[in-house]
Amino acid sequence: MGSSQQPGSFGDPQQISSDNVNGLCLAISSSLFIGSSFIIKKKGLQKAAASGLRAGSGGYSYLMEPLWWAGMITMIVGEIANFAAYAFAPAVLVTPLGALSIIISAALAHMILGEKLHIFGMVGCVLCVVGSTTIVLHAPQERQIESVKELWDLATEPAFLLYATLVIVAVVIIIVQYAPKYGQTHIIAYVGVCSLVGSIGVMSVQALGIALKLTFSGTNQLLYPQTWVFAVVVVTCVFTQMNYLNKALDTFNTALVSPIYYVTFTSLTIVASVIMFKDWNGQTATQIITELCGFVTILSGTFLLHKTKDLVEVSSPSAFMRYPKYDEGGGSSEEGIPLKNRESMR
Repeated sequence: MGSSQQPGSFGDPQQISSDNVNGLCLAISSSLFIGSSFIIKKKGLQKAAASGLRAGSGGYSYLMEPLWWAGMITMIVGEIANFAAYAFAPAVLVTPLGALSIIISAALAHMILGEKLHIFGMVGCVLCVVGSTTIVLHAPQERQIESVKELWDLATEPAFLLYATLVIVAVVIIIVQYAPKYGQTHIIAYVGVCSLVGSIGVMSVQALGIALKLTFSGTNQLLYPQTWVFAVVVVTCVFTQMNYLNKALDTFNTALVSPIYYVTFTSLTIVASVIMFKDWNGQTATQIITELCGFVTILSGTFLLHKTKDLVEVSSPSAFMRYPKYDEGGGSSEEGIPLKNRESMR
């Protein structure tokens, strides 16, 4: 009587291998490093802004700030740990733990940066985590790739080429037309560039991971030109993401940037993976609908987080929200925008 455990099921403690434990530890440590890196980099950006042109205004003085580099190194360590986690544990175990970086970042931003998160922002953050986790947990198994050439064939199929083209066009439009006008007031401009570019970058990172894995196992993939093309794409995407993530962090509060970036990046990466690997071909309607429900939950959380930029914590039981104060000269103060970086308003 009763259902039996399938071999390798997470419900059977005896089936949890040491590799899965190693992957779990690496994934948790990755979230700790990445969540902390947002705060360290933000502090570095603030120090750099005091002596030079802010990143949000196109400046690069943060490159001379040691604290910013400490944050960058912390993020790199976190990304390396995350990359290594996938070598030990399945994606269904590792990917959802990336949401921990949102909680860590928001908590540290409150304690170290003094940034406030409205109660609705907290609810939005929870919705983002729940929605993203739902998608990941119900996502199909990752396709097994045997060589870089096989991945190159998938990347050059018409469907993914169309997606990549749309991403490039969208990024160019945002950078050239949208960001200069609305980047200081609309967080989606900077975060959108990071997420769109990142979805293409992840596909190339997977290719490099396969190349290294096969090379270490005795089959040298570095001899193939496709490997180096993917490497160039990765470098280009990383530098683009770094530039516009700095702009976002310098303009908006970390408690807002971190979850929205996580949501958009995760969603677009899943879309890119579905197109490239045709993951939905082997799934049932129930699985696909569940994933779509998770995506709607993410959108709801993102909307709620975005709207809380105009709210502040209530200061009295009779006040539900406070609106911007106006001075005698007719100008508005900064009090009514809690999730907008105060330094960016000067």
